[in-house]
Amino acid sequence: MSSEDTTPRAVVPANISEADRIAFGLTFRQLGIIGGTGLAGFGVYRAVGHLLPPIAWIVAGVVVFAVAVVIALGRRDGLPLDMWLRHGVALSRSPRTLAPGTPRASAVAAVAGTPSVPAPLRSPVTAISPTGVLTCEGKSRVLIGCGTTNIHLRTGAEQGALLDGFGRFLNSLTGSAQIVVAAQRHDLTVHAQATVDYAPRLPHAALQAAADDYAEFLLDLDSERDPLRRQVLAVVTGEQAADNAVRALSGLGVEATALDGPAVSAALASAVDPFSPPVPGPRAVPGAPITLRSTP
Repeated sequence: MSSEDTTPRAVVPANISEADRIAFGLTFRQLGIIGGTGLAGFGVYRAVGHLLPPIAWIVAGVVVFAVAVVIALGRRDGLPLDMWLRHGVALSRSPRTLAPGTPRASAVAAVAGTPSVPAPLRSPVTAISPTGVLTCEGKSRVLIGCGTTNIHLRTGAEQGALLDGFGRFLNSLTGSAQIVVAAQRHDLTVHAQATVDYAPRLPHAALQAAADDYAEFLLDLDSERDPLRRQVLAVVTGEQAADNAVRALSGLGVEATALDGPAVSAALASAVDPFSPPVPGPRAVPGAPITLRSTP
């Protein structure tokens, strides 16, 4: 018996993102840099060529033309050299602030020579409701926490069905949407402590010993390795679009749930400070009163 491979395949050229070659194997950007430099040099020579001897113009022209060729053809850090230099100039001229925003009055009126205080980050999110609907740039948006599914363990027909379903989900979106995938360090000490606390309540001594061994394994894994957890969030515009997205993703076998207010606040706080461990417990929604209950 022979099994037919029905895995969907598509041939994608390796240079799909490259710019079109216009002439001489050069792109329009490269031709513009080299040709613009040549025309500018020729114009300068026609205007003030009598001020210097021809040999001086030849030497200067060769140097300038070589620099133009290097800038047009060179690359640095995965970027064209002219774009890399443009970003460097923009960075050198930009203010040295840690976060964008409006500086405080004390920083504006600071004495000359005193370091200015960085301006606070101004988030575009203006409100978060207890149900999880946040207002951003005047529009209502909903965050959906998504799980993942392993497509490589499916058959070819199942992979095709999943891809078709995900394509239908994307085509059903009527507003702006965003899918954010983030990897963060996962603190296993909390799970280890919870396992140790629950171990005495197990009905058998062997189960208690296994729970203690498992907690020790989690602590060793946390200290010797760098465990990561993956967070997948889908941001859609409108509550109706969020309900449709949850149903569509659930139909694909992906666990999807619209986040409530505290979960949205925790997600935004984690996005602002991704390197800090998450705060245990739910976060209060902005504008909601916080009450403190002391436990003996």
